[in-house]
Amino acid sequence: MPPHVKKPDWLKIKLGDNSTFTHTKKVVEGHCLHTICSSGKCPNMGECWSHGTATFMIGGEICTRACKFCNTLTGRPKPLNPDEPKNLAESVRLMKLRHAVITSVDRDDLPDYGAQHWVNTIREIKRVNPTVTIEVLIPDFRGDLELVDKIIETKPNIISHNLETVRRLTPNVRSVATYDVSLSVLRRIAQSGIPAKTGMMLGLGETEEEVMQLMDDALAMGVSIITIGQYLQPTRKHLPVAEYVSPEQFEKLRLIGLEKGFRKIESAPLVRSSYHAERHV
Repeated sequence: MPPHVKKPDWLKIKLGDNSTFTHTKKVVEGHCLHTICSSGKCPNMGECWSHGTATFMIGGEICTRACKFCNTLTGRPKPLNPDEPKNLAESVRLMKLRHAVITSVDRDDLPDYGAQHWVNTIREIKRVNPTVTIEVLIPDFRGDLELVDKIIETKPNIISHNLETVRRLTPNVRSVATYDVSLSVLRRIAQSGIPAKTGMMLGLGETEEEVMQLMDDALAMGVSIITIGQYLQPTRKHLPVAEYVSPEQFEKLRLIGLEKGFRKIESAPLVRSSYHAERHV
């Protein structure tokens, strides 16, 4: 087992304690919704919820995959809740969101991997909230690009799919998804004309050269937005942190990425896929 790496003093998490945070929490819980903010132990939950934003997670709270970096529950999911699209759309209205971010668990147990549920959710949000902009963070749908096309046809403002880590580390970090399948999903998104976005974690043992290669691979697929953040071990059952990357290195990568051609980059230790998502539209 690798030695424990001490968390640096500069890695601080903001807590949420204002009335907006409380209101957001009540709306989410009152409509029996799930958020990746809480399920994924996101370090920015306090900051985002205090600003009245949240990343909703559809398809239930149990994922069919067991990625070694992710805190989401793994197992046999319950049947899809047919009321979830309506409940989520109403929550977006009550929270007065201008920009909604939606992600999901993987539903490899379903014939279409949950694609139609995605479609129903996006359409209902648009029906109830016609002025809201929408970003979706989609799974790979096992590489079925026709299912990706179904999401594209609903015309969200941004479609994101995370590479998560560099090619070499992917088999050990992600339980089912592959690097090349994820690239094919990103290519399909970009070809549609909708901005394609991806995200990756640092601190899993990758080299700077490998990070540069991931950037180049994403750009070659047409990706225009990327997020880069520090991997934080959710529990002792998950992969250990190999390195805490300094804020200076994150800033260096941000500048390099902009020079390479990304339109927008969020790169800092506590950045996650939906961090400052409203700025990316």
